[in-house]
Amino acid sequence: MNEFDLIARYFSRPVRTAPLGVGDDCAILAPTPGCELLVSKDLLVEHRHFFADVDPVALGHKTLAVNLSDIAAMGGVPRWTWLGAALPQIDPAWVAGFAEGFYALAERTGVELLGGDTTRGPLTLSVTVMGEVPAGTAIRRDGARPGDDIWVSGQLGLAAAALQARLGRLVLPADVADACLRRLEWPEPRTGLGQALRGLASAMLDVSDGLAGDLGHILERSGVAAELWLAAIPTHAWLAGRRNEMRDCLLAGGDDYELCFTAPQAVRAEVADRAAAAGVDVTRIGMIRSGHGLSVLGENGEPVVLERNGFDHFA
Repeated sequence: MNEFDLIARYFSRPVRTAPLGVGDDCAILAPTPGCELLVSKDLLVEHRHFFADVDPVALGHKTLAVNLSDIAAMGGVPRWTWLGAALPQIDPAWVAGFAEGFYALAERTGVELLGGDTTRGPLTLSVTVMGEVPAGTAIRRDGARPGDDIWVSGQLGLAAAALQARLGRLVLPADVADACLRRLEWPEPRTGLGQALRGLASAMLDVSDGLAGDLGHILERSGVAAELWLAAIPTHAWLAGRRNEMRDCLLAGGDDYELCFTAPQAVRAEVADRAAAAGVDVTRIGMIRSGHGLSVLGENGEPVVLERNGFDHFA
């Protein structure tokens, strides 16, 4: 099997939302009138972002999910994607599993694969994704204002705990380990919630490299400071019972792919209502302040010193 056979067998499907997809030098797009385009790209490298023995179905899901999370973070509707893959060899069973996971999420979220590239090399996966948002409604990082609430979706720290357990640095009960591994390998992009927050959230991003570090991007772009409450951060009950010892996972672990956003206090009830309609739990975890920098308060209001703010791709 050569690269063209691989593409034809596993990554060529009829498209409905674009004039032309896989099979030509370029795809042809027909954006929705009145919408702006959102474009994002992520890279996943074996041994850096995933283990060599990962289930290929799970990896196919995650490869697309982490990109869709960026579209969700700006309130967009995901539309199209492109996949680049360097493979050490063509293993039909492995590629079939990867394609199964990738396409299952694509179909569920209304995304179509329109092209890409393949070559031989160390296992590396690169996805470009495009989405749409009504003109002028994208939720950016630069809109947070003093007095805004800070919210987060879902639960944090589970994926980081799974990683620490896999590296032999943390022992988890079997049921907790299963729940954490699920979050590490099968993140859920919050696309519905992101769209629901248009017009309410003043700033938003997805938590991919750790809450403290990612929130710092909002603070820098918005020119504000923030106060986070460690006791308020939503997580698994087992981790919640050990907040102090698990604070690195909660605040700096990464791989959560939840949405962190700010919104005026006046819209608290509407934020909760829209999140409930989207089927996602959201929690207030802090407040935007005037000034610069991030402060974290412990369960008794004491300052919490962080050893690190998040994942460093070059560390």
